[in-house]
Amino acid sequence: MSDTPFGFGLPPEEPENGDEGKKKDQQSGGEQGPANPFGFGLTGAGGFGGPGGDNPFAAMFGSLNPTDLGAAFQQLGQMLSYEGGPVNWDMAKQIARQTVSQGTQDGVKDASVGPAERSAVQEAVRLADLWLDDATSLPSGAGTAVAWSRAEWVEATLPAWKELVDPVAERVGAAMGDVLPEEMQAMAGPLIGMMRSMGGAMFGTQIGQAVGVLAGEVVGSTDIGLPLGPAGKAALLPLNIEAFGKDLGVPKDEVRLYLALREAAHQRLFAHVPWLRSHLFGAVDGYARGIKVDTAKLEDVVGQFDPQNPEQLQDALQQGMFQPEDTPEQKAALARLETALALVEGWVDAVVHTAAKPRLSSADALRETLRRRRATGGPAEQTFATLIGLELRPRRLRDASRLWASLTDARGVDGRDALWAHPDMLPTATDLDDPDGFVHREQLDFSELDKMLGEAAGGPAEKPNLKKGDAKDDADGAEGDGTE
Repeated sequence: MSDTPFGFGLPPEEPENGDEGKKKDQQSGGEQGPANPFGFGLTGAGGFGGPGGDNPFAAMFGSLNPTDLGAAFQQLGQMLSYEGGPVNWDMAKQIARQTVSQGTQDGVKDASVGPAERSAVQEAVRLADLWLDDATSLPSGAGTAVAWSRAEWVEATLPAWKELVDPVAERVGAAMGDVLPEEMQAMAGPLIGMMRSMGGAMFGTQIGQAVGVLAGEVVGSTDIGLPLGPAGKAALLPLNIEAFGKDLGVPKDEVRLYLALREAAHQRLFAHVPWLRSHLFGAVDGYARGIKVDTAKLEDVVGQFDPQNPEQLQDALQQGMFQPEDTPEQKAALARLETALALVEGWVDAVVHTAAKPRLSSADALRETLRRRRATGGPAEQTFATLIGLELRPRRLRDASRLWASLTDARGVDGRDALWAHPDMLPTATDLDDPDGFVHREQLDFSELDKMLGEAAGGPAEKPNLKKGDAKDDADGAEGDGTE
Protein backbone atom coordinates (compact mmCIF):
# COMPACT_ATOMS: atom_id res chain seq x y z
CA MET A 1 0.00 0.00 0.00
CA SER A 2 1.03 3.55 -0.55
CA ASP A 3 2.56 5.46 2.34
CA THR A 4 0.71 8.62 1.43
CA PRO A 5 -1.77 9.82 4.07
CA PHE A 6 -5.59 9.74 4.03
CA GLY A 7 -6.56 9.13 0.42
CA PHE A 8 -8.83 11.30 -1.65
CA GLY A 9 -6.96 11.73 -4.93
CA LEU A 10 -3.51 12.68 -6.15
CA PRO A 11 -1.97 16.16 -6.32
CA PRO A 12 -1.81 17.88 -9.70
CA GLU A 13 1.26 17.32 -11.83
CA GLU A 14 3.67 20.12 -12.65
CA PRO A 15 3.39 21.60 -16.18
CA GLU A 16 5.45 19.56 -18.63
CA ASN A 17 7.29 22.63 -19.91
CA GLY A 18 8.43 23.76 -16.46
CA ASP A 19 9.00 27.43 -15.69
CA GLU A 20 8.23 28.49 -19.23
CA GLY A 21 4.85 26.86 -18.92
CA LYS A 22 4.17 28.71 -15.69
CA LYS A 23 5.15 32.04 -17.23
CA LYS A 24 3.04 31.38 -20.26
CA ASP A 25 0.08 30.39 -18.12
CA GLN A 26 0.35 33.52 -16.02
CA GLN A 27 0.69 35.74 -19.08
CA SER A 28 -2.35 34.18 -20.68
CA GLY A 29 -4.43 34.70 -17.57
CA GLY A 30 -4.50 30.96 -16.81
CA GLU A 31 -5.74 29.82 -13.47
CA GLN A 32 -2.79 27.71 -12.40
CA GLY A 33 -0.42 29.90 -10.42
CA PRO A 34 2.89 29.18 -8.74
CA ALA A 35 2.91 25.84 -6.98
CA ASN A 36 3.10 26.02 -3.22
CA PRO A 37 4.88 23.33 -1.19
CA PHE A 38 1.70 21.27 -0.95
CA GLY A 39 0.52 21.56 -4.54
CA PHE A 40 -2.89 23.04 -3.80
CA GLY A 41 -2.85 25.27 -6.88
CA LEU A 42 -6.15 26.92 -5.97
CA THR A 43 -7.52 29.47 -8.35
CA GLY A 44 -8.80 33.00 -8.34
CA ALA A 45 -7.28 36.45 -8.17
CA GLY A 46 -7.33 36.52 -4.43
CA GLY A 47 -6.64 32.85 -3.89
CA PHE A 48 -3.59 30.73 -3.36
CA GLY A 49 -3.10 30.28 -7.07
CA GLY A 50 -3.27 33.96 -7.87
CA PRO A 51 -0.61 36.62 -7.31
CA GLY A 52 1.47 35.67 -4.33
CA GLY A 53 0.04 32.16 -4.50
CA ASP A 54 2.66 30.84 -2.08
CA ASN A 55 1.61 33.38 0.52
CA PRO A 56 -1.47 32.56 2.61
CA PHE A 57 -2.08 36.26 3.07
CA ALA A 58 -3.08 36.40 -0.59
CA ALA A 59 -6.17 34.39 0.31
CA MET A 60 -7.20 37.09 2.77
CA PHE A 61 -5.89 40.27 1.16
CA GLY A 62 -6.72 39.63 -2.50
CA SER A 63 -4.54 41.43 -5.02
CA LEU A 64 -3.77 44.22 -2.54
CA ASN A 65 -4.92 46.98 -4.87
CA PRO A 66 -5.67 50.36 -3.26
CA THR A 67 -9.32 49.45 -2.78
CA ASP A 68 -8.34 46.37 -0.77
CA LEU A 69 -5.67 47.97 1.41
CA GLY A 70 -8.08 49.09 4.13
CA ALA A 71 -9.55 45.62 4.49
CA ALA A 72 -6.08 44.09 4.34
CA PHE A 73 -4.75 46.16 7.23
CA GLN A 74 -7.95 45.55 9.18
CA GLN A 75 -7.48 41.79 8.86
CA LEU A 76 -3.79 42.10 9.75
CA GLY A 77 -4.82 43.98 12.89
CA GLN A 78 -7.30 41.24 13.76
CA MET A 79 -4.57 38.65 13.29
CA LEU A 80 -2.10 40.43 15.56
CA SER A 81 -4.73 41.12 18.22
CA TYR A 82 -5.92 37.51 18.39
CA GLU A 83 -5.80 36.27 21.99
CA GLY A 84 -7.65 32.96 21.74
CA GLY A 85 -6.35 29.39 21.76
CA PRO A 86 -3.38 27.97 19.86
CA VAL A 87 -5.24 28.07 16.53
CA ASN A 88 -7.20 31.02 15.20
CA TRP A 89 -10.28 29.00 14.29
CA ASP A 90 -12.21 32.04 13.14
CA MET A 91 -9.54 32.56 10.52
CA ALA A 92 -9.50 28.82 9.72
CA LYS A 93 -13.23 28.92 9.06
CA GLN A 94 -12.90 32.04 6.94
CA ILE A 95 -10.11 30.57 4.81
CA ALA A 96 -11.90 27.23 4.45
CA ARG A 97 -15.11 28.91 3.30
CA GLN A 98 -13.18 31.10 0.88
CA THR A 99 -11.28 28.10 -0.49
CA VAL A 100 -14.57 26.26 -1.03
CA SER A 101 -16.09 29.24 -2.83
CA GLN A 102 -13.19 29.27 -5.30
CA GLY A 103 -14.10 25.76 -6.47
CA THR A 104 -11.95 22.73 -7.17
CA GLN A 105 -9.14 22.59 -9.72
CA ASP A 106 -11.43 21.09 -12.32
CA GLY A 107 -13.54 24.23 -12.17
CA VAL A 108 -16.49 22.75 -10.25
CA LYS A 109 -18.00 25.33 -7.92
CA ASP A 110 -19.86 24.57 -4.72
CA ALA A 111 -23.63 24.69 -4.94
CA SER A 112 -26.58 24.46 -2.61
CA VAL A 113 -28.17 21.03 -2.38
CA GLY A 114 -31.61 20.88 -3.99
CA PRO A 115 -34.70 19.00 -2.76
CA ALA A 116 -34.26 16.19 -5.32
CA GLU A 117 -30.68 15.52 -4.17
CA ARG A 118 -31.67 15.59 -0.51
CA SER A 119 -34.44 13.11 -1.19
CA ALA A 120 -32.06 10.84 -3.13
CA VAL A 121 -29.55 10.83 -0.25
CA GLN A 122 -32.23 10.10 2.34
CA GLU A 123 -33.56 7.20 0.26
CA ALA A 124 -30.04 5.81 -0.30
CA VAL A 125 -29.26 5.87 3.44
CA ARG A 126 -32.65 4.30 4.25
CA LEU A 127 -32.01 1.45 1.80
CA ALA A 128 -28.41 1.09 2.96
CA ASP A 129 -29.55 0.67 6.57
CA LEU A 130 -32.02 -1.98 5.45
CA TRP A 131 -29.29 -3.96 3.69
CA LEU A 132 -26.88 -3.60 6.61
CA ASP A 133 -29.39 -5.25 8.96
CA ASP A 134 -28.37 -8.61 7.44
CA ALA A 135 -24.63 -7.86 7.55
CA THR A 136 -24.12 -6.70 11.14
CA SER A 137 -25.73 -7.11 14.54
CA LEU A 138 -25.23 -3.42 15.33
CA PRO A 139 -28.50 -1.53 14.79
CA SER A 140 -28.83 1.64 12.77
CA GLY A 141 -26.83 4.56 14.09
CA ALA A 142 -28.17 7.25 11.78
CA GLY A 143 -31.04 9.15 13.28
CA THR A 144 -31.11 11.41 10.25
CA ALA A 145 -29.67 11.44 6.73
CA VAL A 146 -28.48 14.77 5.37
CA ALA A 147 -27.10 16.01 2.06
CA TRP A 148 -24.41 18.64 2.51
CA SER A 149 -22.82 21.19 0.26
CA ARG A 150 -19.06 21.59 0.64
CA ALA A 151 -19.56 24.72 2.75
CA GLU A 152 -21.94 22.83 5.05
CA TRP A 153 -19.32 20.07 5.43
CA VAL A 154 -16.78 22.68 6.55
CA GLU A 155 -19.16 24.12 9.14
CA ALA A 156 -20.12 20.71 10.50
CA THR A 157 -16.60 19.25 10.78
CA LEU A 158 -14.59 22.16 12.20
CA PRO A 159 -15.25 21.13 15.84
CA ALA A 160 -13.65 17.75 15.18
CA TRP A 161 -10.65 19.31 13.45
CA LYS A 162 -10.22 21.57 16.47
CA GLU A 163 -10.09 18.54 18.73
CA LEU A 164 -7.46 16.93 16.51
CA VAL A 165 -5.18 19.90 15.88
CA ASP A 166 -5.20 21.89 19.14
CA PRO A 167 -2.94 19.51 21.14
CA VAL A 168 0.00 19.99 18.77
CA ALA A 169 -0.66 23.68 18.26
CA GLU A 170 -0.50 24.12 22.04
CA ARG A 171 2.98 22.61 22.03
CA VAL A 172 4.11 25.06 19.39
CA GLY A 173 2.69 28.00 21.31
CA ALA A 174 4.49 26.95 24.48
CA ALA A 175 7.71 26.31 22.58
CA MET A 176 7.67 29.83 21.14
CA GLY A 177 8.10 31.22 24.65
CA ASP A 178 10.50 28.53 25.85
CA VAL A 179 13.14 29.12 23.17
CA LEU A 180 14.06 32.51 24.67
CA PRO A 181 16.38 32.67 27.70
CA GLU A 182 14.41 33.13 30.92
CA GLU A 183 15.91 36.55 31.61
CA MET A 184 14.75 37.75 28.20
CA GLN A 185 11.21 36.41 28.37
CA ALA A 186 9.91 39.24 30.57
CA MET A 187 11.46 41.84 28.29
CA ALA A 188 10.20 40.11 25.17
CA GLY A 189 6.64 39.68 26.37
CA PRO A 190 5.02 41.75 23.61
CA LEU A 191 7.11 40.00 20.97
CA ILE A 192 6.16 36.56 22.31
CA GLY A 193 2.52 37.56 22.37
CA MET A 194 2.77 38.76 18.79
CA MET A 195 4.47 35.56 17.71
CA ARG A 196 1.83 33.43 19.39
CA SER A 197 -0.89 35.45 17.68
CA MET A 198 0.89 35.00 14.38
CA GLY A 199 1.38 31.30 15.08
CA GLY A 200 -2.33 30.90 15.76
CA ALA A 201 -3.09 32.75 12.55
CA MET A 202 -0.66 30.67 10.52
CA PHE A 203 -2.07 27.44 11.90
CA GLY A 204 -5.56 28.74 11.19
CA THR A 205 -4.61 29.63 7.64
CA GLN A 206 -3.06 26.27 6.89
CA ILE A 207 -5.80 24.22 8.53
CA GLY A 208 -8.45 26.34 6.88
CA GLN A 209 -6.86 25.83 3.50
CA ALA A 210 -6.52 22.08 4.03
CA VAL A 211 -10.10 21.70 5.26
CA GLY A 212 -11.37 23.79 2.35
CA VAL A 213 -9.57 21.64 -0.21
CA LEU A 214 -10.65 18.47 1.56
CA ALA A 215 -14.27 19.65 1.33
CA GLY A 216 -13.93 19.39 -2.43
CA GLU A 217 -12.85 15.74 -2.23
CA VAL A 218 -14.76 13.96 0.56
CA VAL A 219 -18.04 12.17 -0.11
CA GLY A 220 -19.31 11.90 3.48
CA SER A 221 -18.56 12.66 7.13
CA THR A 222 -16.42 9.58 7.87
CA ASP A 223 -14.04 9.39 4.90
CA ILE A 224 -10.89 9.43 7.04
CA GLY A 225 -12.14 6.79 9.47
CA LEU A 226 -12.95 9.31 12.20
CA PRO A 227 -16.41 10.69 12.97
CA LEU A 228 -15.99 14.29 11.86
CA GLY A 229 -19.66 15.25 11.82
CA PRO A 230 -22.36 15.41 14.50
CA ALA A 231 -23.34 12.11 16.10
CA GLY A 232 -26.25 10.29 14.50
CA LYS A 233 -26.11 12.18 11.19
CA ALA A 234 -25.30 10.16 8.09
CA ALA A 235 -24.05 12.79 5.65
CA LEU A 236 -23.26 12.62 1.95
CA LEU A 237 -22.07 15.33 -0.46
CA PRO A 238 -23.98 14.93 -3.76
CA LEU A 239 -21.66 17.22 -5.73
CA ASN A 240 -18.57 15.25 -4.75
CA ILE A 241 -20.31 11.91 -5.26
CA GLU A 242 -21.05 12.93 -8.83
CA ALA A 243 -17.40 13.87 -9.38
CA PHE A 244 -16.23 10.60 -7.77
CA GLY A 245 -18.37 8.43 -10.06
CA LYS A 246 -17.87 10.48 -13.22
CA ASP A 247 -15.40 8.18 -14.99
CA LEU A 248 -16.16 4.87 -13.28
CA GLY A 249 -18.73 3.63 -15.77
CA VAL A 250 -21.08 2.79 -12.88
CA PRO A 251 -24.68 4.06 -12.66
CA LYS A 252 -24.95 7.12 -10.43
CA ASP A 253 -27.57 5.49 -8.21
CA GLU A 254 -25.27 2.54 -7.49
CA VAL A 255 -22.35 4.83 -6.62
CA ARG A 256 -24.53 6.83 -4.25
CA LEU A 257 -25.93 3.68 -2.65
CA TYR A 258 -22.50 2.10 -2.14
CA LEU A 259 -21.19 5.27 -0.50
CA ALA A 260 -24.33 5.43 1.62
CA LEU A 261 -23.58 1.89 2.81
CA ARG A 262 -20.13 2.97 3.96
CA GLU A 263 -21.44 6.08 5.71
CA ALA A 264 -24.24 4.15 7.41
CA ALA A 265 -21.86 1.38 8.51
CA HIS A 266 -19.54 3.93 10.12
CA GLN A 267 -22.50 5.50 11.88
CA ARG A 268 -23.56 2.14 13.33
CA LEU A 269 -20.11 1.47 14.67
CA PHE A 270 -19.61 4.86 16.30
CA ALA A 271 -23.15 4.99 17.69
CA HIS A 272 -23.16 1.55 19.33
CA VAL A 273 -19.54 1.22 20.43
CA PRO A 274 -19.60 4.11 22.92
CA TRP A 275 -15.90 3.99 23.78
CA LEU A 276 -14.67 4.01 20.17
CA ARG A 277 -14.71 7.73 19.40
CA SER A 278 -12.80 8.68 22.54
CA HIS A 279 -10.43 5.78 21.91
CA LEU A 280 -9.55 7.06 18.44
CA PHE A 281 -9.34 10.73 19.35
CA GLY A 282 -7.42 9.81 22.48
CA ALA A 283 -4.91 7.86 20.38
CA VAL A 284 -4.44 10.90 18.13
CA ASP A 285 -4.00 13.14 21.18
CA GLY A 286 -1.60 10.70 22.84
CA TYR A 287 0.55 10.53 19.74
CA ALA A 288 0.44 14.30 19.21
CA ARG A 289 1.52 15.04 22.78
CA GLY A 290 4.54 12.80 22.29
CA ILE A 291 5.75 14.91 19.38
CA LYS A 292 8.59 17.29 20.13
CA VAL A 293 9.07 20.64 18.48
CA ASP A 294 12.32 21.16 16.60
CA THR A 295 13.56 23.88 18.95
CA ALA A 296 16.71 24.51 16.92
CA LYS A 297 14.61 25.44 13.91
CA LEU A 298 12.24 27.45 16.07
CA GLU A 299 15.15 29.28 17.76
CA ASP A 300 16.43 30.21 14.33
CA VAL A 301 13.00 31.57 13.39
CA VAL A 302 12.71 33.52 16.66
CA GLY A 303 16.20 34.94 16.32
CA GLN A 304 15.48 36.28 12.86
CA PHE A 305 11.83 37.16 13.38
CA ASP A 306 10.82 40.34 11.62
CA PRO A 307 7.31 41.63 12.45
CA GLN A 308 7.20 43.09 8.94
CA ASN A 309 7.85 39.65 7.46
CA PRO A 310 5.36 37.30 9.18
CA GLU A 311 5.73 34.76 6.38
CA GLN A 312 8.79 33.43 8.24
CA LEU A 313 6.55 31.57 10.66
CA GLN A 314 4.53 30.28 7.72
CA ASP A 315 7.69 28.92 6.09
CA ALA A 316 8.70 27.19 9.32
CA LEU A 317 5.32 25.49 9.58
CA GLN A 318 5.46 24.40 5.95
CA GLN A 319 8.90 22.85 6.41
CA GLY A 320 7.64 20.91 9.41
CA MET A 321 8.86 21.59 12.94
CA PHE A 322 7.62 18.35 14.47
CA GLN A 323 9.57 15.20 15.20
CA PRO A 324 8.08 12.07 16.79
CA GLU A 325 9.78 11.11 20.03
CA ASP A 326 11.82 7.98 19.45
CA THR A 327 10.54 6.32 22.60
CA PRO A 328 8.72 3.05 23.22
CA GLU A 329 5.70 5.04 24.43
CA GLN A 330 5.49 7.07 21.23
CA LYS A 331 5.92 4.02 19.03
CA ALA A 332 3.21 2.25 21.00
CA ALA A 333 0.88 5.25 20.61
CA LEU A 334 1.41 5.26 16.85
CA ALA A 335 0.88 1.50 16.59
CA ARG A 336 -2.29 1.76 18.69
CA LEU A 337 -3.68 4.50 16.47
CA GLU A 338 -2.81 2.76 13.21
CA THR A 339 -4.29 -0.52 14.40
CA ALA A 340 -7.50 1.18 15.58
CA LEU A 341 -7.93 2.95 12.24
CA ALA A 342 -7.29 -0.28 10.36
CA LEU A 343 -9.83 -2.19 12.47
CA VAL A 344 -12.52 0.46 11.92
CA GLU A 345 -11.92 0.70 8.18
CA GLY A 346 -11.48 -3.05 7.80
CA TRP A 347 -14.77 -3.77 9.59
CA VAL A 348 -16.63 -1.24 7.44
CA ASP A 349 -15.04 -2.67 4.30
CA ALA A 350 -16.00 -6.24 5.20
CA VAL A 351 -19.55 -5.41 6.33
CA VAL A 352 -20.31 -3.22 3.30
CA HIS A 353 -18.99 -5.89 0.94
CA THR A 354 -21.24 -8.49 2.56
CA ALA A 355 -24.26 -6.20 2.14
CA ALA A 356 -23.46 -4.98 -1.39
CA LYS A 357 -22.03 -8.05 -3.12
CA PRO A 358 -25.33 -9.92 -3.68
CA ARG A 359 -27.20 -6.75 -4.65
CA LEU A 360 -24.88 -4.49 -6.69
CA SER A 361 -23.14 -5.69 -9.83
CA SER A 362 -20.51 -2.99 -9.35
CA ALA A 363 -19.72 -3.89 -5.72
CA ASP A 364 -16.26 -5.35 -6.41
CA ALA A 365 -15.17 -2.47 -8.63
CA LEU A 366 -16.38 0.18 -6.19
CA ARG A 367 -14.73 -1.61 -3.29
CA GLU A 368 -11.34 -1.66 -5.02
CA THR A 369 -11.68 1.96 -6.15
CA LEU A 370 -12.35 3.12 -2.61
CA ARG A 371 -9.52 1.01 -1.19
CA ARG A 372 -7.07 2.65 -3.56
CA ARG A 373 -8.52 6.09 -2.96
CA ARG A 374 -8.16 5.58 0.79
CA ALA A 375 -4.56 4.39 0.45
CA THR A 376 -3.33 7.32 -1.67
CA GLY A 377 -3.14 10.85 -0.42
CA GLY A 378 -3.90 14.28 -1.77
CA PRO A 379 -2.34 17.63 -0.92
CA ALA A 380 -4.86 18.53 1.76
CA GLU A 381 -4.02 15.42 3.77
CA GLN A 382 -0.31 16.07 3.33
CA THR A 383 -0.75 19.53 4.81
CA PHE A 384 -2.44 18.05 7.87
CA ALA A 385 0.40 15.54 8.21
CA THR A 386 2.99 18.31 7.95
CA LEU A 387 1.26 20.53 10.48
CA ILE A 388 0.81 17.98 13.26
CA GLY A 389 3.37 15.37 12.23
CA LEU A 390 0.80 12.60 11.82
CA GLU A 391 -0.61 10.76 8.84
CA LEU A 392 -4.07 9.33 9.44
CA ARG A 393 -4.48 6.34 7.21
CA PRO A 394 -5.31 2.66 7.70
CA ARG A 395 -2.00 1.17 6.66
CA ARG A 396 -3.36 -2.36 7.06
CA LEU A 397 -6.90 -2.00 5.79
CA ARG A 398 -6.75 -5.15 3.65
CA ASP A 399 -5.29 -7.24 6.47
CA ALA A 400 -8.00 -6.04 8.85
CA SER A 401 -10.76 -6.66 6.32
CA ARG A 402 -9.57 -10.24 5.80
CA LEU A 403 -9.47 -10.81 9.56
CA TRP A 404 -13.05 -9.55 10.04
CA ALA A 405 -14.22 -11.72 7.12
CA SER A 406 -12.53 -14.77 8.67
CA LEU A 407 -14.17 -13.99 12.00
CA THR A 408 -17.54 -13.87 10.28
CA ASP A 409 -16.95 -17.31 8.77
CA ALA A 410 -15.77 -18.80 12.07
CA ARG A 411 -18.05 -17.12 14.63
CA GLY A 412 -20.90 -15.62 12.66
CA VAL A 413 -22.00 -12.01 12.49
CA ASP A 414 -22.93 -11.82 16.18
CA GLY A 415 -19.68 -13.37 17.37
CA ARG A 416 -17.66 -11.02 15.19
CA ASP A 417 -19.43 -7.86 16.31
CA ALA A 418 -19.34 -8.90 19.98
CA LEU A 419 -15.61 -8.12 19.95
CA TRP A 420 -16.47 -4.41 19.92
CA ALA A 421 -17.87 -4.80 23.47
CA HIS A 422 -14.49 -3.90 24.98
CA PRO A 423 -11.21 -2.56 23.52
CA ASP A 424 -9.24 -5.37 25.14
CA MET A 425 -11.21 -7.91 23.09
CA LEU A 426 -10.19 -6.42 19.73
CA PRO A 427 -7.40 -7.83 17.56
CA THR A 428 -3.95 -6.29 17.96
CA ALA A 429 -1.31 -5.43 15.37
CA THR A 430 0.22 -8.87 16.00
CA ASP A 431 -3.15 -10.48 15.31
CA LEU A 432 -3.24 -8.78 11.90
CA ASP A 433 -0.04 -10.68 11.14
CA ASP A 434 -1.66 -13.98 12.16
CA PRO A 435 -5.43 -13.67 11.59
CA ASP A 436 -6.02 -17.43 11.68
CA GLY A 437 -4.39 -17.65 15.07
CA PHE A 438 -6.69 -14.94 16.43
CA VAL A 439 -9.82 -16.35 14.82
CA HIS A 440 -9.33 -19.80 16.33
CA ARG A 441 -7.90 -18.70 19.66
CA GLU A 442 -9.92 -19.61 22.72
CA GLN A 443 -12.20 -16.66 23.35
CA LEU A 444 -12.09 -14.65 26.52
CA ASP A 445 -15.21 -14.94 28.66
CA PHE A 446 -16.14 -11.61 30.24
CA SER A 447 -19.56 -12.77 31.44
CA GLU A 448 -18.54 -13.44 35.07
CA LEU A 449 -16.71 -10.11 35.26
CA ASP A 450 -19.74 -8.33 33.78
CA LYS A 451 -21.97 -10.03 36.32
CA MET A 452 -19.73 -9.02 39.24
CA LEU A 453 -19.53 -5.42 38.03
CA GLY A 454 -23.28 -5.31 37.58
CA GLU A 455 -23.93 -6.64 41.06
CA ALA A 456 -21.46 -4.17 42.55
CA ALA A 457 -23.29 -1.34 40.82
CA GLY A 458 -26.59 -2.58 42.22
CA GLY A 459 -28.10 -3.61 38.91
CA PRO A 460 -27.58 -5.72 35.82
CA ALA A 461 -24.35 -5.14 33.95
CA GLU A 462 -24.58 -3.31 30.65
CA LYS A 463 -24.21 -5.45 27.59
CA PRO A 464 -22.91 -4.31 24.22
CA ASN A 465 -25.71 -2.68 22.25
CA LEU A 466 -26.40 -5.58 19.91
CA LYS A 467 -29.66 -6.70 18.43
CA LYS A 468 -29.53 -10.20 19.74
CA GLY A 469 -27.51 -12.05 22.36
CA ASP A 470 -24.86 -10.83 24.75
CA ALA A 471 -21.11 -10.96 24.27
CA LYS A 472 -20.76 -14.49 25.60
CA ASP A 473 -23.76 -15.90 23.74
CA ASP A 474 -22.65 -14.19 20.54
CA ALA A 475 -19.14 -15.53 20.89
CA ASP A 476 -20.24 -19.06 21.86
CA GLY A 477 -23.17 -19.28 19.46
CA ALA A 478 -24.06 -22.13 17.20
CA GLU A 479 -22.10 -20.76 14.27
CA GLY A 480 -18.74 -21.58 15.79
CA ASP A 481 -16.88 -20.95 19.03
CA GLY A 482 -13.46 -20.45 17.48
CA THR A 483 -11.83 -23.28 19.48
CA GLU A 484 -11.56 -25.83 16.74
